Amino acid sequence: MKDQTRETFLKGKQPLVNTSESEEDIVLNISLRPNKLTEFVGHKEVVDNMKVAIQAARQREEPLEHVLLSGPPGLGKTSLAHIIAHEMNSKITATSGPAIERAGDLIGILTNLEKGDILFIDEIHRLSKVVEEFLYPAMESFQIDFVIDKGPYAKTIKFNLKPFTLVGATTRSGLLAAPLRGRFGMFYNLDFYQVEDLGRIIRHSAKILGLDVDDEASLEIGRRSRGTPRVANRLLRRVRDYAQVNKVARVTADIAAGTLDELGIDKAGLDDMDRKVLKLILGTYGGGPVGVEALAASLNEEVDTIADTVEPYLLKAGYLKRTSRGRVATKLTFEHFGIKYEKQEDLF
Repeated sequence: MKDQTRETFLKGKQPLVNTSESEEDIVLNISLRPNKLTEFVGHKEVVDNMKVAIQAARQREEPLEHVLLSGPPGLGKTSLAHIIAHEMNSKITATSGPAIERAGDLIGILTNLEKGDILFIDEIHRLSKVVEEFLYPAMESFQIDFVIDKGPYAKTIKFNLKPFTLVGATTRSGLLAAPLRGRFGMFYNLDFYQVEDLGRIIRHSAKILGLDVDDEASLEIGRRSRGTPRVANRLLRRVRDYAQVNKVARVTADIAAGTLDELGIDKAGLDDMDRKVLKLILGTYGGGPVGVEALAASLNEEVDTIADTVEPYLLKAGYLKRTSRGRVATKLTFEHFGIKYEKQEDLF
């Protein structure tokens, strides 16, 4: 690789959009979320299986079995949890793994649940070992055991809970302990969306936001949304801002493409962070292999940010591949940045 070529392509744009969700983003995302399974776009097999399970549970007048949802962020795990609660006519209590620090925190939540209520735990793989083991009897037999006093006066008190449904969401199912995973009656993995499905989501969201978007524009936004509905809704709101400021009555494909180009989202859907990772692998490490820890350190980012947010889409889209020696850029990555592809043996 010539130094001049590498120097030219390493010049990147600064991020124009903060990829973390603001409070406004969270509120808007809730308002754009579907309320029923019939409104949920994509994952037809998951939706069909869930419809049967919910209908059967309602006919028996029993709580739904515990459900585990896995997949990258932004694919609809939280939305599905709220849909389950709506379809079961139940109240939902939402929390996250890191928020439950002690077993005592979980006791208060569990004892306040009524029969058939939904307990949603996001990032359930981040529960501490003590809390996780405390959850086992609650899931299996709807009982919790807690110890009072200490030493020779210690006593174990068994407390009966009202039957409830635990919906767990995780971005890293491999980190779940086998005993916890085995106590879920239903397990669904959510994958990245097709462009057509994202187009449907964008058109639905645009209608809620009062924005006139034509079909080609919705597909253009969908192609740049990394296969993720959350990203699609975020980009749609930025397009809405442009349309509002420039008094555009109808968003066309050209307007959508121009707006997203200005935001640093290229035609492949890669944002500033994606390009930083790929450029680092190509420019500094000659195409790889390189470990994720080295990438995170070079970018001054957390390892979890690279592993959970950036890598899944790049792997799925074919820009990266994992090897026993680390991450390696593919031929597609070289072509995307206009660099001549060399055989991997020559890059090591």
